[in-house]
Amino acid sequence: MKNNLTEHLQLLEERLLKVEVRENKDKLAEILADDFVEIGSSGQMFSKDECLEFGVSKAVMVMDNFEIEILAENVVLATYFVENRTSGKNSLRSSIWKFIDNRWQMLFHQGTFTLLQAQDLNNKSELFKNGRIKTL
Repeated sequence: MKNNLTEHLQLLEERLLKVEVRENKDKLAEILADDFVEIGSSGQMFSKDECLEFGVSKAVMVMDNFEIEILAENVVLATYFVENRTSGKNSLRSSIWKFIDNRWQMLFHQGTFTLLQAQDLNNKSELFKNGRIKTL
């Protein structure tokens, strides 16, 4: 089950990274839960209504290192790395997904800028020293 769920949520996350979905209010509204909250990499907070009214970034982004952790029945944490090919800034991302109204919807999302590159995440044990991410 976890493999199918991983694939499904990764597909939804990848869909959200596509400019054509980010520009389409109906497609975006279908994926974001009504009480969705985002803490952007800028530190600003956004609601679903704000995302739909003001739009979201139209940057070209590529995802890597997608993983999920089941937190509770019908609640999942997704984490991954994003390379922003428009700005050149990379980020670590996390989303909480909840099964609502017979479909998975994003409840929470946060992005944090990082100096890491995708290949740095291939050997996670080397990233952490004494419980902290080592300086690159």
